[in-house]
Amino acid sequence: MALPTQKRSTSRQRRRASLRKIKPKTLFVCSQCKKEILPHRVCPYCGCYKNKPVIKMKEKK
Repeated sequence: MALPTQKRSTSRQRRRASLRKIKPKTLFVCSQCKKEILPHRVCPYCGCYKNKPVIKMKEKK
């Protein structure tokens, strides 16, 4: 089996591991209902996409 020829320094290990960190989800505010949603998705609260109604939402009683 192949073995590493030199020990990998701590800073190199950490630099490699930094690419595997969990990144926070980017959210933006819906222009109609002002709630946070994922980008490039229809708003699940008001059914709008790019300031246009796309889905008819059921009215709450």
